[in-house]
Amino acid sequence: MRRKHLFAAVLFGAALPILLQVNTQLNAQAQTTALKTLPDFYDAVPAAELASRITDAMTDEELLSQTFMFGWAGQAPTDLLMSWITERSLGSIKIFGWNTEDSVELAKAISLLQKKANSTRFRIPLFVATDQEGGWIRHVKGRTSETPGNLAIGASGYPIDAYYEGFYIARELSALGINLNFAPTVDLYTNHESSIIGPRSFGQSPEAAGILARAFMQGSKKAGVLTTAKHFPGHGDTALDSHGKLPSIAISKETFYNRELVPFQYLIEADVPAIMTGHLHFPAVSEHGEPASFSQYLLQTVLRGQLGFKGLVITDDMMMHGAIRYAGTIAKAVQLALEAGNDIIESSTTPRLYDTFWTENLQRMQTNEAFRLRVKDAAYRIIEAKLRYFKSGNAVPLYPDIYTIPEKLPDAEGQAFFLSLAARAVTVVRGKYIPYTTKTGEKILLAGSYSAFLQAGLKRFPAAQTSNLSDGIFTKTAASDTVIFCLSNDSSLKVLQQLYKAYPKKRYIIFSCLSPVFLSGIPEIPTAIALYSYAPVSFTAGFGALLGDFKPQGHLPLDGIN
Repeated sequence: MRRKHLFAAVLFGAALPILLQVNTQLNAQAQTTALKTLPDFYDAVPAAELASRITDAMTDEELLSQTFMFGWAGQAPTDLLMSWITERSLGSIKIFGWNTEDSVELAKAISLLQKKANSTRFRIPLFVATDQEGGWIRHVKGRTSETPGNLAIGASGYPIDAYYEGFYIARELSALGINLNFAPTVDLYTNHESSIIGPRSFGQSPEAAGILARAFMQGSKKAGVLTTAKHFPGHGDTALDSHGKLPSIAISKETFYNRELVPFQYLIEADVPAIMTGHLHFPAVSEHGEPASFSQYLLQTVLRGQLGFKGLVITDDMMMHGAIRYAGTIAKAVQLALEAGNDIIESSTTPRLYDTFWTENLQRMQTNEAFRLRVKDAAYRIIEAKLRYFKSGNAVPLYPDIYTIPEKLPDAEGQAFFLSLAARAVTVVRGKYIPYTTKTGEKILLAGSYSAFLQAGLKRFPAAQTSNLSDGIFTKTAASDTVIFCLSNDSSLKVLQQLYKAYPKKRYIIFSCLSPVFLSGIPEIPTAIALYSYAPVSFTAGFGALLGDFKPQGHLPLDGIN
């Protein structure tokens, strides 16, 4: 018997390596089978079904990370940002102005980040977002076009102008690999003291804003870029900036429904894919003091229920004080935003991997089933939207062609269109001396803080002197017959008022760029033209209108200015 046992032991010992090898092969086969059954973003399955399969297979970490949208500092993506993508399947990134000085490098960065996303378990592409509203707000700089903007479109009054503004802006973004634009802004310019909205608005009329914003959205869609209506439920009737504190907008419930929500309704009826929530408090409809971005009533009852919105809900930057001061901590702000019904949480920074931003909300997912289901629902909405968009046949390429960027940016057709839009927007507010005829030997001073204004003026008045408002402006005015002045803000208004008081007999011609509200601060000057932006095309159009190249047809999209 001992010999049998000994023989068996020897036999088993000899066979052990073979058994271990077989076991390893079986494990490898099991892992391969498991990988094959793991849902893949590019599976040929209907979007709703595939989104459900993916979210069912996701870990809590992957679900939560899919709801985040992070920015980063500098031109090149940081290792930290790439870790969020490769280790946790980050859902979206945000492009800010500080990422965009070199357009080719920006496209390379976006391509790199999309490749990192493609290496994750489910291969879910990134939403790549930015704020390219046109006019004043142009986060993507580099080689992109400077455009007249929304208030100029409001002054032209043509929906086709809004369509092509959206189209050409989107075509430039598409060349860089940016697929989601936080535009159009549909906030109404009802508070003329607003320092944050101003010329970002289409004007005061809710119906006009809705029609023009819808046309902008359709133009952008044609070029393949998703749009976002903002800032729900309306940032226009406050002089405060939610970057600094939480504005409280004390309008009636009737005004709220019949004015603020109207342009959003226009866009929702046209299937706008996303809406951005504002850090704004409306006491008449939100009695507990919370911002709209944290209000379940506004986001679920009003936005989804009453208005019927079915797209993605995205927060404004969660690092803004209007959000953090109410919540107390950034981790709490994220929790409240998700519970209220936001799907994507935007942050201008990349949090460290184990910040409370992450750890506290992950722990809450694991201890609070209702919260976990809300996060899963948000991730499902995001993935389903991505499936429908990226498989639509009209999506922005994941990997932009960097070699064609110098040809595509700025968009040549777009440049011609933006100049024509600027000309249609020029508004004569006070018409004395228009068209303007110079006299022999007339001494002209071009005064303004924008170099584009001075350059455009020198093309039409080559012998003119120039001033940037801080280099002997009073001395130069004293030596001039006519002052063509660029009025853009409160500080430039004060300079103009002082000049007029010191030299009231000089001839003054005002070019109002950005908001025309500052014209009301100097009604004595009888010649004033509103341009609505500091884009070079706007100044070119303004001088053309002044000298009679064409008859300006724009109208003020704001009341109470003369």
